[in-house]
Amino acid sequence: MMISDIDDFFQKGCGRCERFDTPDCATRFWTGGLAALRDICRAADLTETVKWGHPCYMHAGRNIVLIGAFRDDFRLSFFNAALMKDPDGVLERQGPNTQHPDMLRFTSNEGPAKKQDVIHAYLEEAKAYARAGVKPPKDDSALDLPDELVQALDDDPVLAEAFHALTRGRQKSYVINLNSAKKSETRVSRIRKFRDRIIDGRGANER
Repeated sequence: MMISDIDDFFQKGCGRCERFDTPDCATRFWTGGLAALRDICRAADLTETVKWGHPCYMHAGRNIVLIGAFRDDFRLSFFNAALMKDPDGVLERQGPNTQHPDMLRFTSNEGPAKKQDVIHAYLEEAKAYARAGVKPPKDDSALDLPDELVQALDDDPVLAEAFHALTRGRQKSYVINLNSAKKSETRVSRIRKFRDRIIDGRGANER
């Protein structure tokens, strides 16, 4: 079960896997670095909360950044990354399907302190967009739905209505997941398993 108390993340983990509150939790590897990121975000006058089991920092009613920890690194991920100018060229993409560079990735606990000035400047930039109500342009390019999903939506009006009601990001999460399967029968099987999740309004990777 995902955490709801911010301090639990830094002491026990996010609660999303069986390593929660064990010495093997990724947060235990990066205790100093995560604490430094937290201090920097707090000093930037951001509102600290918990979303999706992770520390989320907000300003002017908008999500600004999210802190996450993995086995090999820990990260500060920016929302609305399409707006970020990244003059220092430090932002990286989360993965091959991420459209814009959106994260600062650290592989040592000393990393945040070394980049403190850059982090502060980027947070101030993101805060300014939030205060002004500036949002990134919408990506109106059509998603390339796999044939199996098109057929399933044609055959199941309830599923079709639910899928088209999803945010673009959630729709894309299913397209990416299904397109990663090499065999048609695998895609069909995944669609069946995803049906309830789609109807509930969740993305492919949401619990």
